[in-house]
Amino acid sequence: MNAIAIVASVLMLALTRAEIIERMRAPVITQADGMIKVYASCPEDMRREFQSPVARFAADTVSTLWSGIAKRPERYRKPAIIVYVGDIRTNNAEVVVRADTNSVPQVTRLYLKAPGFADLSRFRMELVKAFYRTVEKRELSDDAAIDAYRAADPRLRIADERMKFEDWFVRGKGDYEEGLRMMRRIIEPGFASQRDVLIFASRLYLYPPEYDLKFLNRYHQLSFREALALSDQDPTIRLMAALKVQTLPVFGGGRGDELSAAMYGYMNFLNELAKGDMERDELRSLLDEADLKLNLALEKARKERR
Repeated sequence: MNAIAIVASVLMLALTRAEIIERMRAPVITQADGMIKVYASCPEDMRREFQSPVARFAADTVSTLWSGIAKRPERYRKPAIIVYVGDIRTNNAEVVVRADTNSVPQVTRLYLKAPGFADLSRFRMELVKAFYRTVEKRELSDDAAIDAYRAADPRLRIADERMKFEDWFVRGKGDYEEGLRMMRRIIEPGFASQRDVLIFASRLYLYPPEYDLKFLNRYHQLSFREALALSDQDPTIRLMAALKVQTLPVFGGGRGDELSAAMYGYMNFLNELAKGDMERDELRSLLDEADLKLNLALEKARKERR
């Protein structure tokens, strides 16, 4: 072997050794009050690109889960979830799991062999299972882990509740009593979805005080405009208008300024209709104004696609 070849070989060995040393010196990222540690057994460029994002992803997942079980996060002197960021640069989506159920706390090790291609859905699911393994001392199936995370994440929970309501309200699936409870539930406080506005609109009718009675012996229900036209002929209409005022906040309150404005507009109209002191034209103006506010609430909900 000539001198140049010898020097080249030495340099290659030196570089390989330097790379190994550099990997051994890779910093460890600790997250979630010591619960999570993320190691990066990979070259520096891969550490810069993947270690911090992986650590943040894991920490955000755990933070969501603490909120979901309504417990104060604990501090950990030893990590319960250890993540290893590997050095494979090809499309290996595998997430390897090693759970040590004999340790205290129980330790779960997750290996992302190719962090740039890792299956993040699988990674999150395994983080959920690791969290419940340590905090709740129970094992979750894949489906249970997915359900647990969706229930803990406010955005996913809202989407699931809306879908569940649509199954009942539109497709006729599900229990009637549960559907009624969902109608009254404020799914996303401070905001009105199209669903919220349409449910509120479906409540804008007056009904006789008993199921087998009819207004004027003819009508099982009256729209507010019909009630306005017939209120002089049946005093029960004014009585039911007064009672209706008490139920509207159940369907219109806490769901955004626009729907609240419409709700108060209808409540004002019903109060005046019940008193019977205001002229019909004035009452009609109050009703027109409330209808306009309701349309504005629906328009905003459609634009925001809520």
